[in-house]
Amino acid sequence: MKEKKWINRSDIVFFIVAMLFVLLARTFIFTPVEVLGASMNPNLVDKERVFGLKIGQIKRLDVVSFDAPDEPELDYIKRVIGLPGDTVEYKGDVLYVNGEEIAEPYLDEHKAELAEGQQLTEDFTYTVPEGSYFVMGDNRQNSKDSRTIGPIKKERIVANAKVIFWPLNKIGMVK
Repeated sequence: MKEKKWINRSDIVFFIVAMLFVLLARTFIFTPVEVLGASMNPNLVDKERVFGLKIGQIKRLDVVSFDAPDEPELDYIKRVIGLPGDTVEYKGDVLYVNGEEIAEPYLDEHKAELAEGQQLTEDFTYTVPEGSYFVMGDNRQNSKDSRTIGPIKKERIVANAKVIFWPLNKIGMVK
C-alpha cells in the first residue's frame, strides 16, 4: 500500500506564490485602515475597518486616510472636499467649489439633528494650494481637519478608502 503524502511540492509552490501575491498587493495596491474617533460619524464610526486603495486618482468627496500632520503616529481618515487649486467656500451651510454648488447627501443625518437656524459647517472661504487637498470629517462639529490642521499634501495620503470590511454587518462600499 502506497503511503499518502500530506504536502507535496506543488502545494508548497502554490502557497509561496499566493503569499508573495498577497504581500505585494498589500504593499503596493491596498491597505487596511482603522477608523479612530467620531469625526466621520455616521458614515464611518470608531473601530470600523476599511480597505483603502494605494493606487488611482483622488477625486472630490473620496474618503482618504493620511498621515496626521499633528500626530505622526496616527493616520486620520477624512473626506476630500477641495482638490489642488480649488476655491472651497461654505456659505449658509452649502458647499461651493469654484463657485459651483456641490451636494453633500452624506451630511443629511447631521443636518436633520440641528436646531432651526443652526449651521453644521461655519462659513469660510479657502483656496487649496497646488499639490494639496482640503479634507473635512463628516461630523463637522467634531472633526480635526483642514480647517484646523491645514491642507494635506498629496504625498501624505496613504489610501483612498473604498470598502468597509469590519464589522461584518457593515460590509459594503464606503459612501
